[in-house]
Amino acid sequence: MRVVSVVGARPQFIKAASVCRALRGRHEEILVHSGQHYDYGMSDVFFEQLGIPAPDYNLAVGSGGHGRQTGEMLGMLEELLLEREPDMVLVYGDTNTTLAAGLAAAKLDIPVAHVEAGLRSFNRAMPEEINRVLVDHISALLLCPTTAAVENLRAEGITEGVHLVGDVMLDTARYFAESVNAAPVLARYGVEPDGYFFATVHRAGNSDDPGKLAAIVSALAALDRPVIWAVHPRTRKNLQAFGLDAVVEASPSIIAIEPLPYTDTVALLCSASALLTDSGGMQKEAYFFGVPCVTMRDETEWVETVELGWNTLVGADTERILAAAQARTKPIARPSVYGDGHAADTIVDVIERHAFV
Repeated sequence: MRVVSVVGARPQFIKAASVCRALRGRHEEILVHSGQHYDYGMSDVFFEQLGIPAPDYNLAVGSGGHGRQTGEMLGMLEELLLEREPDMVLVYGDTNTTLAAGLAAAKLDIPVAHVEAGLRSFNRAMPEEINRVLVDHISALLLCPTTAAVENLRAEGITEGVHLVGDVMLDTARYFAESVNAAPVLARYGVEPDGYFFATVHRAGNSDDPGKLAAIVSALAALDRPVIWAVHPRTRKNLQAFGLDAVVEASPSIIAIEPLPYTDTVALLCSASALLTDSGGMQKEAYFFGVPCVTMRDETEWVETVELGWNTLVGADTERILAAAQARTKPIARPSVYGDGHAADTIVDVIERHAFV
């Protein structure tokens, strides 16, 4: 069986790491990188460190507006699929890459398999929500990480092709966690285990809004211990555009760094007092490693982390961020709501059953 897998952004590289290993042991995979994330720190280093095979194609689409970026990818992917004639197209998550690949395949009557199907924030102002909803409704296989995702699809009338497979990010986290040595990474930034916060901010709703970004910076600057902030390129650009870079530089508590390779990220996350983020994937990773999470959004797709007390939604509100970070809620129970760490093998099993029916 020939499968075209399409990735383009940092979270997708992490998810693809496990699926590529499982898929290539049994079938032909053609890996396509859209180039949505394209600099070394957000792309190449993940392929190197996670052992992902070099892409067979790189569309090099780069950054840009949603319409232009998605349209360019759609045209290039259509040509590629016509040339390679795959039996299935595999897409991940909720990016413009996901939407373009899903649309290109569906219009050519090629079955689409969607990893992380069924997630919902119920906030249609998020571009990611539009992408994931549309791709779910054109997919032949909906590969859900949680029971909540299955129920979300059922509520929308989608029951055919739905499979509860677990979360592939847990596969990757478990595969690499045992080999991570946190000590040199912490020494690099002069921090001790449980003596700092780890932060990331990249959502357009936060990073493109001067008021919200200022409120987040104010909170990070007021915390009672150092904050290692891995600053996304777009966020860094907006810090400068909004005049907030001076506030960050003047703060004795904020350690602003470039985006990190996966294993360095895991090292800093595992040893942090808490994670402060607006990332979807990192909310889960904090849960995997038993680290309290403060999510700087008003909603989350990963409702289990909130319901079980490991994650607190605070929006971009300085006082709420501070209160949640200082509380650092850490419940005793941490059930295996994201599967057993073998989601990639289950995904390949499902794809095979679909292909050979």
